Amino acid sequence: MTASDAELDLFLIRVRMLLGVRAAVIGVAGASVEAAGPCLDGEDPASLRICAAIPLALRPDEPLGILILADDATRRLTEAAMRRLADLAGEAALLLARRRDAAAIADLRRQADRQGRLIAEQAAALAHSRKVFERASAAARIGVWECSLPDETLSWTDGVYDIFELPRGAPIERGRALACYPEASRALLERTRSRAIAERGGFTLDAEIVTFEGRHRWIRLTATVECEDGVPVRIFGMKQDITEEKTLADRTRYLAEFDVMTGLANRTQFQSRLGALAGQGGTGALLLVDLDGFKQINDTYGHAIGDECLCEAALRLRGVCAEADLIARIGGDEFAVLLGPGLAPGAAEALAGRIVEALGQPVEGAGGLFRLGGSVGIAWSGAATASDLFVQADAALYAAKAAGRRTFRVFGPSPAASLEPDASARLPNRHAAATPP
Repeated sequence: MTASDAELDLFLIRVRMLLGVRAAVIGVAGASVEAAGPCLDGEDPASLRICAAIPLALRPDEPLGILILADDATRRLTEAAMRRLADLAGEAALLLARRRDAAAIADLRRQADRQGRLIAEQAAALAHSRKVFERASAAARIGVWECSLPDETLSWTDGVYDIFELPRGAPIERGRALACYPEASRALLERTRSRAIAERGGFTLDAEIVTFEGRHRWIRLTATVECEDGVPVRIFGMKQDITEEKTLADRTRYLAEFDVMTGLANRTQFQSRLGALAGQGGTGALLLVDLDGFKQINDTYGHAIGDECLCEAALRLRGVCAEADLIARIGGDEFAVLLGPGLAPGAAEALAGRIVEALGQPVEGAGGLFRLGGSVGIAWSGAATASDLFVQADAALYAAKAAGRRTFRVFGPSPAASLEPDASARLPNRHAAATPP
């Protein structure tokens, strides 16, 4: 129960009646008696004289106020009145203490209410932020993971469970999670993780996984090592499903380097590899291949049949040139084959002969059998630049076509000619060496 203003007013009236004085007032603790004089119940200070004052306190070190009595003239209270005043002072101290405590409790309640509202607002903001994070994480296919050290206790958010296609909240052990990584990805992850822990750092890694449902995915892991007193105690980070990004990047890279129709390397990759071959020195070779009769088939039967013939030609080149460094489609019906340094004597010529023979076989398509052929020009890498090598092979190809097609020609003598002077003479006449035009 608290002391109200009315209760204090009644108390002061009772004091006046019991002690027979005109005025009684409770002053502020620590104030002088004279300072309280002007506030004696609204009486005219000039008509009153203070006749008694007593401090109010429950403990000596905790003053609560002062009870002041005033009357018409200066007089001293009797001993009985003083004892009564002391009793009334104790009662007044209790009233003031209850009033003080009530005010403190009310203030604490106000503070608690403010803090409660603040906590509620912060909880609502946190819940909203968590909802936004969860939605954003789900949209971006991102989850957060944490692994304590050294006991390797693992915890995942829902996003990681979804990536690995495991029911949310299911028990998960690190060994079970590692089993989702193919051997190469697992080995790379373990090396990278161990180095990060040893260096008290972090890492970012793209890795392949096979989900618990058996689907292949690519994920991007980010990790940070947390230490206490220099000792690693936790490693945590994010995992993001980047399968679509990886597929798009691989597709983009494939389109940049490969011919979509045939699956062979395209001209861009060919030029890059040709430059590398020309810069290696040694005995390498470039074989340029042109399809004979393709234009007539394409013009007569249409592009669909023409495309079938191109794909079949690419397939046959793959079969015949399995040991080549590169097989590329560099134009409409033009192909190129790169042979690295260290060729055996006669190897390029022998391969050219097999190419001519393979391409000369009929092609079975939707419209029946179609007869193609192939002409091949060979040039040796040696000390030639990439552009010179291409010009020389093209000159040899031109010579092969001028000789009646379905044959091959070589630009200049074979590098093995110095060791075997009669090597070219042992080739069939239709495959004789060509001189530049």
